Amino acid sequence: MEPPISLNGEDIRNEKVKVLRSIRRLEPSNVILGQYKATFDDKIDVKLNSLTPTYFAAVLYIDNARWDGVPFLIKAGMGLIKHRVEIRMQFRHVPGNIYHDRFGHNINLATNELILRDVPDEAILVRVNNKVPGLGLQLDASELNLLYKDKYNAEVPDSYEHLLLDVIDGDNHLFMRSDELTAAWNILNPVLQEIDKNNIAPELYELGGRGPIGAYYLWAKHGVQGTED
Repeated sequence: MEPPISLNGEDIRNEKVKVLRSIRRLEPSNVILGQYKATFDDKIDVKLNSLTPTYFAAVLYIDNARWDGVPFLIKAGMGLIKHRVEIRMQFRHVPGNIYHDRFGHNINLATNELILRDVPDEAILVRVNNKVPGLGLQLDASELNLLYKDKYNAEVPDSYEHLLLDVIDGDNHLFMRSDELTAAWNILNPVLQEIDKNNIAPELYELGGRGPIGAYYLWAKHGVQGTED
């Protein structure tokens, strides 16, 4: 969202609504549904013959001056290899890299990233390609990290503790307003209706895996590296 005119809760929520209304219509071709493969030994809530998805991925575009042409990839799922809540910002490669043929490391395999992580441990991570010290021209991928629990000797409250404190203080900036909720559903409703109308079956993936393969093809379609760690 764009910077609000103040830290007042209503000013912040106004900008949240504005950015949601700027999101381009979501096309079914930019959506991947998945369902993890279940066995009789797994404790699950999904029937083997159902179309209930346990994984959702989509690519969104915000039609405004700041984010024009930038893909926003969102994904959420159950039964994945790791439980993680984070925002990853990938930086585009510099065009016309004159050192490309001299690097021993393939620059296309590692993309510079800024990662804001909430779960499992709050952290700010920066992943960069750097030159290996010495006389040669070899590139390596490194990570700079600020892990809150290591840096600060203080208890970090979880999200619900923060929300409860905001309720007590009467601070509403993190809570959804009715027009924000409507704007969010206006993004998803058309594609959900299309999925229901055509009985689109979710793609199966292994329980404890990384999700459906189709998600990686979707990332590549929009020029994004599907990095995992």
